[in-house]
Amino acid sequence: MLTELLALIAPPACAACRAPLAAADLRICPACVRALPWLRGRPCPRCGLPRHRGRSGCPAAGAAFAAAWAPLAYEGVARDLVAALKFRAAVPLAELMAAQIAAGLPAGLRGMEAVIPVPAHRGRRRRRGFDPAGVLAAALARRLGLPCTPCLRRGGGRRQVGAARAERRDPHRLAVRAVGPVPMHALLVDDVHTTGATLDACARALRAGGCRAVVAVSYARTL
Repeated sequence: MLTELLALIAPPACAACRAPLAAADLRICPACVRALPWLRGRPCPRCGLPRHRGRSGCPAAGAAFAAAWAPLAYEGVARDLVAALKFRAAVPLAELMAAQIAAGLPAGLRGMEAVIPVPAHRGRRRRRGFDPAGVLAAALARRLGLPCTPCLRRGGGRRQVGAARAERRDPHRLAVRAVGPVPMHALLVDDVHTTGATLDACARALRAGGCRAVVAVSYARTL
């Protein structure tokens, strides 16, 4: 009854395009579901890209994570959903995003011991009141039947949002450390995989803490 009353006051809308929804328990409209930019074919198991641009080869060749994967390209509806989660506090979207990750997660990436969220910049976390990667990781952990272990802390490094590629990949830009025990095999989770610099810094912190293998999984991959 409460849900129906709230729907009369504030009709539910698609988190991506804001079109009216037929039911309050839906998150996105059928048109946006059809428009989701799924990554098809066999992506590079190392960096998650469907193909490498230029002659430099795999951009994750020297990364500390063993593999990377994402179900969607960071464009269109997927970009809108990430923005709704991060900037409009649409926290319930994390369940939908986690379901889409779990549904397509390759079998070879499922043998992990725990899910580790990429830690947010402290200032951003204070302003938002929540950690987008944290709620996504917690939802995915429930789907996979694994513990969610937030054992990484981010220091006073600069934000990655808005930084150029060269700035993002500066090894002195990010300060991440592991606190407490870390799992031997970790599933590292973030909302978006851009250059891989943040995932690499987190994986290096986990490896320094004793983790043997880190697999990086994101909701969307920048192409």
